[in-house]
Amino acid sequence: MENKEKIYNPIPGFMMLLVVLAVIGGSVAAATVGDIRWMIIVGGIITVLILPGFFVVNPNGSKVLVFFGDYRGTVKRNGFFWVNPLYSKQSISLRARNFDSERVKVNDKIGNPIMISVILVWRVKNTYQAAFEVDRYGEFVRVQSDAAVRKMAGMYPYDNFEDQLSEVTLRSGVAEVNKALEEELSNRLSIAGIEVIEARIGYLAYATEIASAMLRRQQATAIVAARQKIVEGAVGMVEMALEELSKKDIIHLDEEKKAAMVSNLMVVLCSEKDTSPVINTGTLNQ
Repeated sequence: MENKEKIYNPIPGFMMLLVVLAVIGGSVAAATVGDIRWMIIVGGIITVLILPGFFVVNPNGSKVLVFFGDYRGTVKRNGFFWVNPLYSKQSISLRARNFDSERVKVNDKIGNPIMISVILVWRVKNTYQAAFEVDRYGEFVRVQSDAAVRKMAGMYPYDNFEDQLSEVTLRSGVAEVNKALEEELSNRLSIAGIEVIEARIGYLAYATEIASAMLRRQQATAIVAARQKIVEGAVGMVEMALEELSKKDIIHLDEEKKAAMVSNLMVVLCSEKDTSPVINTGTLNQ
């Protein structure tokens, strides 16, 4: 049998309810003119046989109908219905559901242990596949989500401190990583008739055993980068100062005086603390 969903159109429940009431009323009426016991038994048997066929489909719900192992179709229309009482009816919700996975420890692309979790929004799209292609589709979603996030985490580094050539990382490439995660989950869950509405990383951090070391490394990297910017700016300011002094012919400095001036300016501009000026009341040579 093809794994295709078929829409089943059942008989309206209120119509069959009138039939049940008519059978009961006819039995009572016939009992008044005939064998009361026989009429009541016949009416009771017919009523008992009809009643199991009634069912209700709530909004965003469905019923999968099976007749002795033969899939007859799925009822997605909301309301009160009746079908063959011998049909088995499996309820499958079509509502969107949230799944927030547990935080799992995995290794990123360069082997660093990280803690990661995924938030998944999904719903059943094909009731036939959800009912018959997998066993307990809710558990299938949980297991496959865990497998997908483990695979995805191993495809990217946490950051590009050690992998400078990597443009996409788990920490900075949020859009690309979430898109790859959504595609991976869609491929894995399609066998169960599951539609992935949204998938994204819910939690991301270094594992506790290396978190403090990585934090210090990040701080050191930030300090080095800041220092580099400060030095670049200081060199530009010193160069500009010497150029302006020479251009406006304010003072003539030999190489030794230029070196001393550059040294003093660099100390003032690159120092982490405020410098204390020393006022020279004599000549430049003193």
